[in-house]
Amino acid sequence: MENRQSHVSFLDRSHSIAPPTWSRWLIPPAALSVHLAIGQAYAWSVFKPPLESSLGLSGTASALPFQLGIVMLGLSAAFGGTLVERNGPRWAMFVSMVCFSSGFLLSALGVATRQYWLVVFGYGFVGGIGLGIGYISPVSTLIKWFPDRPGMATGIAIMGFGGGALIASPWSAQMLASFGTDTGGIAQTFLVHGVVYAVFMSMGWLLVRVPPDGWRPAGWEPAKVAARPLITSADVSVRNAVRTPQFYLLWIVLCFNVTAGIGILEKAAPMIRDFFASTSAPVSVAAAAGFVALLSLANMSGRFVWSTTSDLIGRKNMYRVYLGVGALLYLVIALAGSASKPLFIVCAIGILSFYGGGFSTVPAYLKDLFGSYQVGAIHGRLLTAWSTAGVLGPLIINWIADTQEAAGRSGPALYTTSLFIMIGLLVVGFVANELIRPVDDKYHEHPQAAEKLTAGRSEAA
Repeated sequence: MENRQSHVSFLDRSHSIAPPTWSRWLIPPAALSVHLAIGQAYAWSVFKPPLESSLGLSGTASALPFQLGIVMLGLSAAFGGTLVERNGPRWAMFVSMVCFSSGFLLSALGVATRQYWLVVFGYGFVGGIGLGIGYISPVSTLIKWFPDRPGMATGIAIMGFGGGALIASPWSAQMLASFGTDTGGIAQTFLVHGVVYAVFMSMGWLLVRVPPDGWRPAGWEPAKVAARPLITSADVSVRNAVRTPQFYLLWIVLCFNVTAGIGILEKAAPMIRDFFASTSAPVSVAAAAGFVALLSLANMSGRFVWSTTSDLIGRKNMYRVYLGVGALLYLVIALAGSASKPLFIVCAIGILSFYGGGFSTVPAYLKDLFGSYQVGAIHGRLLTAWSTAGVLGPLIINWIADTQEAAGRSGPALYTTSLFIMIGLLVVGFVANELIRPVDDKYHEHPQAAEKLTAGRSEAA
């Protein structure tokens, strides 16, 4: 028993406390190494055509690994958030690396043996757990290292998730071109992904550190920040946070902001082609693909630019922009989008930048409302809004477009109804954001609770 208690695992939270000379600017690269890797999920479409042709799959079947992966992202983030808080970021990043890389290795075996269920299980279930744990792994640590600039810090990391596909998509396409698009070539590509991502993500769990208790940036005073609206100097546990109206109002805000963005993102290429199909200058397939790449850049850059801006103007004001201006941009597309390609593109870029910004700003919003005590676990619970939006957004856009097409309509008319639905959802989200107030004192954690938690970790180590 004594030997077991004296042993300190390399992955233990207590073993990853930073020394006094440690630079907090090493933490964003550690977080980026994980988020850039798991952001590969947005590039799954590269594998769809070769999987369909080599294994005889339908489009629906080839999307299953990605869909299950997003579902598992939300579920593992929700249920694993408390474990991430308890065990620390090094443990979480290591688990994420093992699951995400193992998902590719299992997928390689599945394709090589023509057992597609193994691809779904590997990439979707096992890899999806890696997605969820990896996504929330650095959030709490970044907020603790950057209490003076939480929006900027989380924006840097979550920007990586949005930009991961910009690296993975051409890289995967090049490997498939080199290895081939038959089962052997796809299996080799998956195998290389699994090994390379394991090495790349190792930089994260080897580099990450947590600040010592009581650490704060030089010259930063919490009291000055606490005077700003909606920012608390108290802490709320995850158990109490999910009992507050603020949590559910913010859930609505995130869900509807993501629904509006992902609706365009998922349907971007066919949407711009349909809007201008009957004009004198229709959009080509290549131009539509370029439009999708432009939206990906907007998604990625918005995660950093807008979350950093939120440090200056406040989180509530930032979401007023996401939801209010976003609704206006949707209205412009609905009423005049087909009149001008530049107008349509600019509005879509704005909406997608707000979509990305909403993801990166929400951890700082949670920190403002509930403190940094268990913000990672609270963030994990809130990400169920993403899972819901991931189903809701594409369903609204696609189902209405299919219905309108069956009724004989074409062009912008395929999307008019769904665009106005998105406007309505953004307005509801705007109202929910306006209703958010400071958390009632009865939900605040007593200082002794945090001390007890720290003492418990020390004893466990």
